[in-house]
Amino acid sequence: MAAIPPSYSELPLSLSDRLAVERTRLANERTMLAYLRTGVALVVAGFSLINFFREYIYVWIGVGLIPLGIGMIVGGYMRFQHKRERIHAAVVRGPHPTMPQQQVAPAIAGQS
Repeated sequence: MAAIPPSYSELPLSLSDRLAVERTRLANERTMLAYLRTGVALVVAGFSLINFFREYIYVWIGVGLIPLGIGMIVGGYMRFQHKRERIHAAVVRGPHPTMPQQQVAPAIAGQS
């Protein structure tokens, strides 16, 4: 896996393209943080149900929420890594020579 540079200043990009790359990278990071926040909330809710309620239904719901939250965190991080690599590859490679300019953003977003 290639290391992703903190900025793309060495590439021949215009200012608007550099800003677009930074917006895309920041959006990817925000999405990862949303997955993290949701996963932590699920884990906390699971532990809260287990600790504060003694009825079996609440305990089992809490036991179910904990692995769901951990899975959300792991899945969000894996999605973040995959998108980060795709963004980096698209910026370094540039748009495909036969791809119309209107299809570049959906291709980066994985909606091709």
